[in-house]
Amino acid sequence: MDLFENEDREQGDRQEASPGLRHIPLAARMRPRMLEDIAGQQHILGAGKLLRRAIEADRLGSVILYGPPGCGKTSLAEVIARVTKRRFERTSGVLANVAMLREILEAAQQRKKINGTETILFIDEIHRFNKAQQDVLLPYVEEGAITLIGATTHNPFFFINSPLTSRSQIFQLESISEADIVGLLCRAISHPDGLANLKIEADDDAIVHLAKVCEGDARRALGALEIAALTTQPDENGVIKITRAVTEESIQKKAVVYDHDEDGHHDTISAFIKSVRGSDPNAALYWLAKMLYAGEDPRFVARRLIILASEDIGNADPTALGLCVAAMEAVDFIGMPEARITLAQATTYLACAPKSNAAYMGLEEATNDIKEGRVLPVPRPLRSTGSKRAAKAFGHEGYKYAHDFESHVVDQEYVPTSKIYYKPTENGYESRIRQRLEQWAEIRRKQRAEKSAADGGHKT
Repeated sequence: MDLFENEDREQGDRQEASPGLRHIPLAARMRPRMLEDIAGQQHILGAGKLLRRAIEADRLGSVILYGPPGCGKTSLAEVIARVTKRRFERTSGVLANVAMLREILEAAQQRKKINGTETILFIDEIHRFNKAQQDVLLPYVEEGAITLIGATTHNPFFFINSPLTSRSQIFQLESISEADIVGLLCRAISHPDGLANLKIEADDDAIVHLAKVCEGDARRALGALEIAALTTQPDENGVIKITRAVTEESIQKKAVVYDHDEDGHHDTISAFIKSVRGSDPNAALYWLAKMLYAGEDPRFVARRLIILASEDIGNADPTALGLCVAAMEAVDFIGMPEARITLAQATTYLACAPKSNAAYMGLEEATNDIKEGRVLPVPRPLRSTGSKRAAKAFGHEGYKYAHDFESHVVDQEYVPTSKIYYKPTENGYESRIRQRLEQWAEIRRKQRAEKSAADGGHKT
């Protein structure tokens, strides 16, 4: 269906609609018509920005629009078709199969050959296409038979194959700001295609509340406003008064944007981990609360805390690991909702603990040396002997038993390199480890000097 034929039909529907216009959702009626009507996204649509220049010059190639629900991906695609005067074909990653795609693509190719009509193919939820479906698009995108606009809430670099992303420009849309949603709601109240046919008086704090709890989702904000307007009884003067209490009732519990095993999940746990690592207990508690509120598995959080205890706290506070293992056992034993208390304790303990990644980084450095070919032989005195006779036969003699020496330390080669992998910091308990290593190094130097003197050499 052509975009503008569709719009004419919608205009006719509106003329025949009941006074409440209830059969067409407010969010659909308030879709922007021009670039200036789009709420937010100034980072890509502001004056002089690349996407805006390409649209206005009608030089837009295939693009993938990546962003959270309700940020305007579909609306932007429709506006692009309107501004560039191209035919608009729409399908979905949920509905379109390979045969359906081929039919749309070949029809678009023929239109362009016969009368030069350009076609925008908008694919919502393009991340749901499998490899075969994505591959069908490639030749048509490459030869310019269509201008592809894909929309996705998932990171396209993970969920869309590289041949398709390499032929498209990727633009990331952001959640719409509270200020922009407030403006959108006020416009909807007074707009002829919105709620202007109703006498509405909306309190400022009611509108602000809707904008705040909708978490950047314009569609959800407009839906809540419409529910509030259509379910509130007018007063004796026919005025519908929308108060804060009315909007709270219309939107109910806030639906947190947290798509399990997808971007919302990964972004939130990433923020949680980085907040603990960055020693910010307040931020860590906020992200913990969001995860638990959205229904995250508390055992998943407990496992991440155990990893954090070793990766980011390490020997700066060796008790952190034991505390987190205990927390995991407690979470498994008591379950939710009480398990959240244990997770809060472990989270704040780690966030406030001294930090060190010295052990982890030392392991990484040693692993890299091995990967790059520095595979060192085990010194002969350290090798498994089985018996004194075998040790003598194979030349594996000379092992020094550390407990026979001062401070249970002996100068002996344990690996044939002088490279230092573990470099304790001055943080927390690790400062004591550092001092101990320095004392042991001094004892070994003393032992070497004594051996050198005994062998007739010079003291060092």
